[in-house]
Amino acid sequence: MKKLLITTGIFPPDIGGPASFSMALGQRMGTKLGLTVLTYSSTLKIKSDKHLPFKVMRVWRKWPWFLRHLIYSFKVFGQMAKHDQVFVLNILNGGLPAMIGKSFFKKKYTVRVVGDRAWEAAINKGKTFFMIDDWQKSRKKGWIGFLFKLQRKICLKADQIIVPSNYLSRIVQGWGVPENKIKVVYNGVDFSPSDLGREEARKKIGIPGNILLSTGRLVAWKGFRMLIKVMPQLLRINQFFRLVIAGDGPEFKVLRAMVKNMGLDKKVYLVGKKSHAELATYLAASEMYILNTGYEGFSHQLLEAMVAGVPVITTAVGGNREIIHQGENGFMIKYNDEFNLVEAIRTVWQTPELQQRFITEGKQAAEYFNVDKMIEETIRTLSL
Repeated sequence: MKKLLITTGIFPPDIGGPASFSMALGQRMGTKLGLTVLTYSSTLKIKSDKHLPFKVMRVWRKWPWFLRHLIYSFKVFGQMAKHDQVFVLNILNGGLPAMIGKSFFKKKYTVRVVGDRAWEAAINKGKTFFMIDDWQKSRKKGWIGFLFKLQRKICLKADQIIVPSNYLSRIVQGWGVPENKIKVVYNGVDFSPSDLGREEARKKIGIPGNILLSTGRLVAWKGFRMLIKVMPQLLRINQFFRLVIAGDGPEFKVLRAMVKNMGLDKKVYLVGKKSHAELATYLAASEMYILNTGYEGFSHQLLEAMVAGVPVITTAVGGNREIIHQGENGFMIKYNDEFNLVEAIRTVWQTPELQQRFITEGKQAAEYFNVDKMIEETIRTLSL
């Protein structure tokens, strides 16, 4: 039996792409592989881990920064000696010890790249205002420059790279990684929509009106500020519009202050992070799903909205262009384009036949991106 070690930064009960991906892979392959998942965790022991068909090792996230990363690295080294290869989902924290361990243990490692961690760090620390494409061409220095060089080296030394979109393949190729080393495996959506009707769902979440939903980590490039900014214009189109933003992150206080300062307390709702089941209810309650983002490697959120039968408006950036076909299963606009954002919402709201087209075509498009296909292609790439 082949043995695979998966390193990830998050794992259920955490919510997020790497957590869902590693759980899906483990549940489908845990009985066929000697599979171990190594993750950071806010809880050291979770009873449900014992019932999984694979082993979960957790490193306490509340330990001091240096200590938890040191412990994590030593655990990677220890497990590399016992496994045939490593599948890295956290490019820096998992990739660095995997790269070092490769020299000692002569084991293969594959990295799944879902974004540029150095760029994300630069944005979050206010070191750049460039979006990811322009930032790739810019000069990088200091700690951010070190992170960029490190992730590039980890990818160059890896046996292969898996990315969830052709867009990200081009980004990684820009780091100097040969194209033949990169495999595109689209994300699959494993999402169960709510069976509640719209009115029933609205009552359950306690928000009346015609809901415009947006979700994601509350970070600068997700464009939530613009959604709040245009809300007065949207209320002139329909006084019953209500903007609901689900997620948490460093922008929360800024967004809350915007809502208060603009007098939108009863019009805009910041509801925090929600589970998949809760998001299904929010989608069931919504008229439209809006993702005004400056960057997406490949968006689970768009696929989930399409599965739920909610018309989608998003931006023509990153992997979005590999999901949305303009005017067929959704609208794409420029990032933070105030005028066209309002006009897109107006057009969808006032055109019932367009809403129905987006719903029908969206569901059909989402069928292409399924979890079984994603897992099969991943296993094939890993030669398991």
